[in-house]
Amino acid sequence: MDFKKAIRVIPDFPQEGVRFKDITTLLKDGQAYKDMVDEMAEYARSLKIDVIAGPEARGFVIGAPLAYALGVGFAPVRKSGKLPGEVVSLEYELEYGKDQLAMHKDAIQPGQRVLIADDLLATGGTIETTVNLVRQLGGEIAGAAFLIELTYLKGREKISDVDVFSLVKY
Repeated sequence: MDFKKAIRVIPDFPQEGVRFKDITTLLKDGQAYKDMVDEMAEYARSLKIDVIAGPEARGFVIGAPLAYALGVGFAPVRKSGKLPGEVVSLEYELEYGKDQLAMHKDAIQPGQRVLIADDLLATGGTIETTVNLVRQLGGEIAGAAFLIELTYLKGREKISDVDVFSLVKY
């Protein structure tokens, strides 16, 4: 399937000059959504993963159905202060400041093979932080799967030691 046809591009959002890739048009199309999950699952099957880690919020709509399709667990990666149990957290740089991501301490067991799944690989900050959280918990990164990769932002360079799969590249 040509997933680009199912993704709406909105010019000048959230600011002038940006061409925002809106995946809600793909998500509302049941067949396109299913095909996306199926193609990502095809990639992931060969990795022999134990769990999928997905950063909020769109990593949930990619990672959770993928985990279901593969019959593995899902570990949410949340903004700091959103998880109720004991957590590990890491700070990361944003374009205009800093933020933190967190995971439950028991979300990943040492030695588990983890696939990180998200909607978008852009500058790589969120994914690099997710990789570091998983490794802090003793997980082994088996790969990272994205619906979209904005290749011109070179996010892949921040996770150069991770196998990256992207369905759509801009």
